[in-house]
Amino acid sequence: LSSFFSSSCKLLRTFNLNGLHKPGDVVLGGLFEVHYNSVFPEHTFTSAPQQPSCQGFDTLGFRHAMTMAFAIEEINNNPDLLPNITLGYSLYDNCATLGIGFSAALSMSSGQEEQFLLQDNCSGVPPVVGIVGDPFSTFSIAALDVLGLYKLPMVSYFATCSCLSDRQRFPSFFRTIPSDGFQVRAMIRILQHFGWSWAGLLVSDDDYGLHVSRSFQTDLTRAGGGCLAYIEILPWGNDPSEYQRIVNVMRKSTARVVMAFAHQMHMIQVLEQVVKQNVTGLQWIASEAWTLVDGLQTSAFMPFLAGTLGIAIRRGEIPGLSDFLWRVHPEQQGNENNMVKQFWEHTFNCKFSPPPVGWVEAGGAQCSGEENLENVKTDLLDVSELRPEYNIYKAVYALAHALHDMLCVPDAFGEKSCSSLQTLELWQFAFYLENVNFTTSFGDQVSFDENGDALPIYDVVNWLQLPDGKSKVQRVGEVKRSASKGDELTLDEGKIFWNFESKQVPPRSVCSESCPPGTHMVRRKGEPLCCFYCIACSEGKVSNETDSLECFRCPEDFWSSPRRDHCVPKRTEFLSYQEPLGACLTTASLLGAFSCAIVLGIFTYHRQTPIVRSNNSELSFLLLLSLKLCFLCSLLFVGRPRLWTCQLRHAAFGISFVLCVSCILVKTMVVLAVFKASKPGGEARLKWFGIVQQRGTVFALTCIQAAICTAWIVTASPLPFKNTQYHKDIIVYECLVGSVIGFSALLGYIALLAVSSFVLAFLARNLPDNFNEARLITFSILIFCAVWVAFVPAYINSPGKYADAVEVFAILASSFGLLIALFGPKCFIILLRPEQNTRQAIMGRKPKNLHFETSHLKQ
Repeated sequence: LSSFFSSSCKLLRTFNLNGLHKPGDVVLGGLFEVHYNSVFPEHTFTSAPQQPSCQGFDTLGFRHAMTMAFAIEEINNNPDLLPNITLGYSLYDNCATLGIGFSAALSMSSGQEEQFLLQDNCSGVPPVVGIVGDPFSTFSIAALDVLGLYKLPMVSYFATCSCLSDRQRFPSFFRTIPSDGFQVRAMIRILQHFGWSWAGLLVSDDDYGLHVSRSFQTDLTRAGGGCLAYIEILPWGNDPSEYQRIVNVMRKSTARVVMAFAHQMHMIQVLEQVVKQNVTGLQWIASEAWTLVDGLQTSAFMPFLAGTLGIAIRRGEIPGLSDFLWRVHPEQQGNENNMVKQFWEHTFNCKFSPPPVGWVEAGGAQCSGEENLENVKTDLLDVSELRPEYNIYKAVYALAHALHDMLCVPDAFGEKSCSSLQTLELWQFAFYLENVNFTTSFGDQVSFDENGDALPIYDVVNWLQLPDGKSKVQRVGEVKRSASKGDELTLDEGKIFWNFESKQVPPRSVCSESCPPGTHMVRRKGEPLCCFYCIACSEGKVSNETDSLECFRCPEDFWSSPRRDHCVPKRTEFLSYQEPLGACLTTASLLGAFSCAIVLGIFTYHRQTPIVRSNNSELSFLLLLSLKLCFLCSLLFVGRPRLWTCQLRHAAFGISFVLCVSCILVKTMVVLAVFKASKPGGEARLKWFGIVQQRGTVFALTCIQAAICTAWIVTASPLPFKNTQYHKDIIVYECLVGSVIGFSALLGYIALLAVSSFVLAFLARNLPDNFNEARLITFSILIFCAVWVAFVPAYINSPGKYADAVEVFAILASSFGLLIALFGPKCFIILLRPEQNTRQAIMGRKPKNLHFETSHLKQ
């Protein structure tokens, strides 16, 4: 209301802040942690609020502030950047306290003048056009919630929370340090590189830690690189019981890798409990927040922290900074130099006049300003590891280049001149800052993406414990993002120090060991994905990869190897010539055929002898030929079944046996007819059993079987078949009969002829026996029928190649039975009893009409 009715505004409250200021045409602000603690006085309702006091001077934080002062001085001395414009600065100490940091940010945005006049056009230079800082993510979020309303740019050099990449909420935030999102992915790459799939996570209880926790779980699941054994939140303040519980969880866990996204104050309390409980054997991975903190590299902590891998801000070179820091002096910074005076007092352990009450009495020294930095050892002058300082340097130059691009444009003569600062708008400045692009003297390109993040790159460092007890942080690699390769990790593993028994081998940290090929993973109920059982693949299934989720079934003609890690061709089984059974049957078959040939040769050689002539020699020769075919057809059952062998084996078997049995049947009928004709009035019957009729009968009976076989092959041909029902890992090659009816008709027809022969032979068994074959035929057919009756159940119950073996055995047994029973006695007489192979021997003790009968038999 006062500003509405009057022409001036009055500052309602001023803050007593530690600061360092330098005037200029344009002022840049800075927020740094120069003190790491603060004390708030007690408030009462009667007294006015008092300002907090900062404690615990942080020399590194002061060096950060001095780096910004150096960068601005360097820019002012550069005629090519912001010519005719002098930059100033207002640097404040946030004392690692949210309230103080927020107050400092408000002070820079509103100015410190207690009263100022309003102008009609509201023009003028803002108190600050941009702020470098805050180093804390939470502090930055708090400040941006207010400063973002006015589009005041803030470029942080240390705030890494991925939440700050939200452009809707923080449209004027930028940073020269990669976000936690990239840091999380960098740690995941390290985990994947060393095969650490089981790790614990410690995070601080603030925006920095909680956002990391969420990002880690999401990105780790997406990457598929591992699981978190536990997530513990480190509380602020002094809480020994909670830290004791957290370390106890770490000690009991099987995870050997611990990642910590926390601040120095948190890590100190964690490590105190680690030392107290003597928790060893852990591989620590440090976030950038504590990777380079000297306060943790103590003799008490290093036995536990040695070998730590850390994500560190990229180291850079800033020429001229060392000389600038050597020139730091209270008298050179003007009157507003609280920070420099505090540094001087901290470094030389003295107090400027007037000293606090009791300081001199207690023997304290008074600062004169004549102290020399060369006489003391201070971290301010150590510029060997410029990491946050390099980010500060880039942030200041980013603001300067954006300001230059906004204000300085070429005139009509091509010269650059800067326009009036009175028209400077913060939202315009933020726009130019988004599009800034330059290269530092160290060779790094600086630009911001659509979220305000700089090109992400981190150094990977390793904590090394030296033999003299000192510690060293050495660079062992880097992780960066490139447009072509994405997130890329480069490590020099030979330089890494491992704090384990084996100094050269990284530790193992897995919930479950990887499942080798031949097994697949089965999750443990109620546990993370990385905890699983390795179950062997079942028969017929394989897995050829490590950590396979499932086993895959082998193709039809393949089977799993003994280790279940690959498919192998199934073993094949058929009645082979190479195996003993097949070889024996083949030998027997050839022996039978050879025997038939020998008998045929004997009969041919002795064809004029009475015993050959008196037993229907033509049918005998035909019978021997058919038996030889029976022996040889069994060879079709040996060897791998093929289409032509499957079709031919049963046809050849059926026709050969029908030819054989037909000869026996006709032979029996002729013998029976001759003896019937020897009776009075029986001569007329013999005309039906002449040579032509005998041949015709054999041919007709054989043609019937040939017709059956032809019809069978044409309608339902036997086919080769790969049978896997008997054995899952064996392919049994066999012939399918195609038609059971056809096969049954083939066997049934043979059985019909055999039974007919048996009946007729049985009826003729009592005829004169000198030349009568009826008994031999009866005995041979009886053997034949017995073999094939036993064949049927044996064939049905024999699997695979054994069914073929049974059929071959039946063929051979019946063939040998016929051969031996029918021709054995005759060959015995011909070869061993030639005296019985005479007409008189055959005619002796014969009936009256013997001559008549014998003459017909010869025919």
